[in-house]
Amino acid sequence: MTKLLERALEKVKTLPDSEQDAIATLILEEIEDEARWDNTFSRNQNVLAKLAAEAMEEDRAGKTQVLDPDNL
Repeated sequence: MTKLLERALEKVKTLPDSEQDAIATLILEEIEDEARWDNTFSRNQNVLAKLAAEAMEEDRAGKTQVLDPDNL
């Protein structure tokens, strides 16, 4: 366990049970969500590679434009 996580958990221990449970729920949901994303991306590497290749081809063909965040 990292020092930062240890510090965070020490602080969580001082909170009321309901707040501890709320934080635990957030952490568990985040871990589960990350696992779902990892699983989805690992199963779809070929699809992602194909989409990336298509995007690069469109760029080479001049079918894209530069994104200017100041003019959205």
